[in-house]
Amino acid sequence: MTAPEPRDTDVTHTPRAAASRTAGGDAVSGGQDGEGGVLGPAHRALSVGIVSVVFLIAFEATAVGTAMPVAARELHGIGLYAFAFSSYFTTSLFGMVVAGQWADRRGPLGALATGMAAWAAGLALSGTAGAMWMFVLGRAVQGLGGGLVIVALYVVVSRAYPSRLQPAIMAAFAASWVIPSVVGPLAAGTVAEHLGWRWVFLGIPALVAVPLALALPAIRRRASGPADPGAPVPSFDRRRIRLALGIALGAGLLQYAGQDLRWLSLLPAAAGAALLVPSVLGVLPKGTYRAARGLPSVVLLRGIAAGSFIAAESFVPLMLVTQRGLSPTLAGLSLAAGGATWALGSYVQSRPRTEAYRERLVVLGMLLVAGAIATAPAVLIDGVPAWIVAVAWGFGCFGMGLVIGSTSVLLLKLSAPEEAGANSAALQISDALSNVLLLAAGGAAFAALGGGAVGAAAHAAADTTAGSHPAAFTAVFLPMAGVALVGAWVATRLSVRPM
Repeated sequence: MTAPEPRDTDVTHTPRAAASRTAGGDAVSGGQDGEGGVLGPAHRALSVGIVSVVFLIAFEATAVGTAMPVAARELHGIGLYAFAFSSYFTTSLFGMVVAGQWADRRGPLGALATGMAAWAAGLALSGTAGAMWMFVLGRAVQGLGGGLVIVALYVVVSRAYPSRLQPAIMAAFAASWVIPSVVGPLAAGTVAEHLGWRWVFLGIPALVAVPLALALPAIRRRASGPADPGAPVPSFDRRRIRLALGIALGAGLLQYAGQDLRWLSLLPAAAGAALLVPSVLGVLPKGTYRAARGLPSVVLLRGIAAGSFIAAESFVPLMLVTQRGLSPTLAGLSLAAGGATWALGSYVQSRPRTEAYRERLVVLGMLLVAGAIATAPAVLIDGVPAWIVAVAWGFGCFGMGLVIGSTSVLLLKLSAPEEAGANSAALQISDALSNVLLLAAGGAAFAALGGGAVGAAAHAAADTTAGSHPAAFTAVFLPMAGVALVGAWVATRLSVRPM
């Protein structure tokens, strides 16, 4: 969900974890404004409800990521492996813009409820898929719901919590990934090995009703309706909806072209770029593409960080299963330790005393991310122990905790209440679009160097390392490390220097 992180969330699928505690100091247990912290009487029901939503999304993200290599092999769809991830992000792009419009005008309640329903329906569709194309379709439906949910949650935070508590609730979102990061891969791997991968997908939708029952009543009380109840409610911005469709269609065409390595694929690639570029420029803050200081750089950095990290992480389980012969459970657990270090990074950025050093922390975070991604393919060398990935990913996740938490806080800090939905949508679009584009690029490089034969060879042989294509994996990880290094430069432009 990435986020939520997907991982992310951030809640995204953006997807991962971030703070071993809900926040620091008074922000958790008390405060000076009479309302207490995020668990004080005024916010307790809402906090528990929305964090429960993120917890469920987190469990899905870690569990599904572990089961994905098994599903792709059994459906004979390794060649479409990147599509299983990018289809989620592609449709979520449209959902994000719709959610921003919906939440700014009518409040986040409807977008959140509809998004959770679509998210659950997509899981059920993937879990019952008889072919890889149907599996990818389910992921697309799930992505539409995820796009609605993540933006709606940001608007809830913007409206229902004072600015001093916003870092705390963002850290709470991240903290809700800690247990799923450890338990999710183990549970999913065990279920996939003994009951079948389908039950990983089909078991989660049944749990949706619980967090919704907690969250929706509290949202209705504290964050429903338009930002300014006295002002007339404007109609949906049809231009932004059209731009959102352009982004989603353009990203989908580019992803398709990246997986079809024929000269004819240049046609959908050109059409995708023609749709995507003007649409993105119309939706993201002015100056984003050139890393203008302030909000544009915050939005750009979010995409660079999430895209490079998630694109690389998506291939880690596949690399460990097919190149080093690990079971799906062990491959998933290699990423589990990152939940705790991501939590630590988010906790560090949420502390009041680190506010003055936020930009430096984000630069450090991006350097750690780049180092982790560059280190991962070392396991393609037989003499390198497989556990080196877990260590490297632990450092990378600490860096992501610093970066994702900081960009979320800065986004809300730089947004007026009536702009929270649109700006949150822009942040999440940057996140998801970067995932789509970098997964497309990584998938194309992977397929061009023989990666599509990895699963087939491994499926046909008792030795899962029979289909060894180390160059295909290296072509994914090293360019993503370079992208993360660019992010370290963008991180120096988050603040607006005084004139």
